[in-house]
Amino acid sequence: MEILRTEHLCKVYGQGENQILAVDDASISVAQGEFVAVVGSSGSGKSTLMHMLGGVDRPTSGRVLIEDKDIFQMKEDQLAIFRRRQVGLIYQFYNLIPVLDVEENMTLPCELDGRKVDREYVRELAVTLGLNKYMRHLPNQLSGGQQQRVAIGRALITRPAILLADEPTGNLDTRSGNEIMELMKLSNQRYKQTIIMITHNLELAKQADRVLTIEDGHVQGSRKGAAES
Repeated sequence: MEILRTEHLCKVYGQGENQILAVDDASISVAQGEFVAVVGSSGSGKSTLMHMLGGVDRPTSGRVLIEDKDIFQMKEDQLAIFRRRQVGLIYQFYNLIPVLDVEENMTLPCELDGRKVDREYVRELAVTLGLNKYMRHLPNQLSGGQQQRVAIGRALITRPAILLADEPTGNLDTRSGNEIMELMKLSNQRYKQTIIMITHNLELAKQADRVLTIEDGHVQGSRKGAAES
């Protein structure tokens, strides 16, 4: 079943001679529970595409539909609520709140949304992510890999429709990066979580179910990753 679709998605920055076409007529479809990697070099448009998929940046033209909802037809307050509840975001630099401990960082989306925290699910995530011994630690007491695990937990806590990961291993050493990839694959398999991962690393991308390539704003087709080969 399709969970995300884009139709002729375009994003233009600047005007006249300074105009840059960051994403050009991108039409893609992602099935529920699929793990898709989007690969491209620096400046290819992959991060711009992800920001539009997550409702963070509005397209110049085209549509983004998540669970058959055209997200950019929503009012700003409706879109903010939708993003908080239905889109999990993982960034390269973690973006944890330094004065909050691990558990508080993980449950922050629920707190901001005024929702009751499912403590059993928090404990389950903590064990799955290898964080159960660190729940009272502050971010500066953790390694980079551990901080990224917290970011994954925070992204999963609301059981979002899609999980968007922007270079999630880009700030980590090889060992920590491989561990994060294994955890993302585990969340995809255990929780049937739909994941779209942006990366410049083709070897990491091959571990996904499907690989999309983007160059100069054009999505150039897809191929099966190692998970389906």
